[in-house]
Amino acid sequence: MALTRRIIPCLDIKDGRVVKGTHFEGLRDAGDPVELAARYNEQGADEVVFLDITASKENRGTILSVIERAADQLFLPLTVGGGIRSVDDIQQTLRAGADKVSINTSAVTDPSLIDRAAARFGTQCIVVAIDVRANPVMQEGKTPVVLADGREVWYEVVTMGGSHPTGIDAVRWAKEVEERGAGEILLTSMETDGTKEGFDIPITRAISEGVGIPVIASGGVGTLEHFYDGFVQGKADACLAASVFHYGEFTVRQVKEYLAARGIPVRL
Repeated sequence: MALTRRIIPCLDIKDGRVVKGTHFEGLRDAGDPVELAARYNEQGADEVVFLDITASKENRGTILSVIERAADQLFLPLTVGGGIRSVDDIQQTLRAGADKVSINTSAVTDPSLIDRAAARFGTQCIVVAIDVRANPVMQEGKTPVVLADGREVWYEVVTMGGSHPTGIDAVRWAKEVEERGAGEILLTSMETDGTKEGFDIPITRAISEGVGIPVIASGGVGTLEHFYDGFVQGKADACLAASVFHYGEFTVRQVKEYLAARGIPVRL
């Protein structure tokens, strides 16, 4: 039987509230995180991601009280990211009720954190989030990715909520995090985040084909077809979305029924 594909609502959290922006900017309030997560629980979401989006910039820890409230009320896997810098932070987050933790900036600044975390908690708990942006100037040693218009670019890893370019090749970094023990990759393209124009298919496919661990596509869903494209063209194992769920454009159930009707194996 084919592996079921997952649909994951993502809740970006700032000051204890869910927010949504475009290209990580212009944030609007979208509600209480636990109330929203409970709604997605009822709709049949496969898991929920909580991302404390300003924790790294503000140099503080993640939102343990929100995690505890959510874990008490939810019956689906909970992934938490934002401001997680150490093995101790990971332990606190898991202890508060998260099933997995997502590390991003801290993994780039200290790649050995992935090894240590995977060794201590198991690869299934460790998600490495990779935020990327297309760099149009090809450089020697970078992995070329062909866009829809035929141009070759390379994708650069960015950190600090997309504001800090690192010079790191995204495809190579994805392979490295897998080798270091990441159990999953959460891939967000800054090119498409919040645009509702669809996932960034070229980089999603390049990374999905380049690693053997699940890849979650993130950034840019606006239509039901975009989910389908993420799975079929992007080769993703899961599709993550935020605003289309928060503002009631689709329910998780609607997305899954649409996908099932088009032959994508989902848990209904």
